[in-house]
Amino acid sequence: MRILLVEDDPTVRGFVSKGLSETGHLVEQADNGKDGLFLAVSEKFDVVVLDRMLPGGIDGLRILETLRSQANATPVLILSALADVDDRVAGLKAGGDDYLTKPFAFSELLARVEALGRRGRNESAPQTRLEVGGLEMDLLARSVRRDGQKIDLQPREFRLLEFLLRHAGQVVTRTMLLEGVWDYHFDPQTNVIDVHVSRLRQKVDKPFPQPLIHTIRNAGYMLRAE
Repeated sequence: MRILLVEDDPTVRGFVSKGLSETGHLVEQADNGKDGLFLAVSEKFDVVVLDRMLPGGIDGLRILETLRSQANATPVLILSALADVDDRVAGLKAGGDDYLTKPFAFSELLARVEALGRRGRNESAPQTRLEVGGLEMDLLARSVRRDGQKIDLQPREFRLLEFLLRHAGQVVTRTMLLEGVWDYHFDPQTNVIDVHVSRLRQKVDKPFPQPLIHTIRNAGYMLRAE
């Protein structure tokens, strides 16, 4: 998932960002309310992890209220040292989806974030077509074309390409692919991902002038149009 983390405490921010990244998520960070609000309203995220108390004249509740006033339904997990019932209620009434008090265990934060991500996906309207740079995937017809030319894919290749298309413009790690395409049915050290990406490139990229599937060194893969 693509997650926005808005947290002014560098220790907490580093701890949470490192943990989320290591579990395969892409994390964007802001250390104050102004930058957090700008990112939250100008970019698309699967989940926002939002500290309630922030510097810069804009606190977490203000960010949350602004998002909801713009009909932005991105799930938001509020982090706060304020543990009283009234504080939690205020956060939820402002539009928060969940509230986690500090200090917290990372395992609990991860479980809550991933639950919010699943909820957000279930509530959003289903996509039936994905497209990047002339590459089109029809999810209902289970068909793929590039520049109008039909591309025949095996079921696993189709799932792999669908995952890359859904995360177009983002770095997709091996962990994300193992979880999203193979359901962790293989040893993470196996070369099954490399083999399938190579086969996919032969069909999606090789017959065309510009590649769409790019290797990001020491990170993973990215599907993007130049």
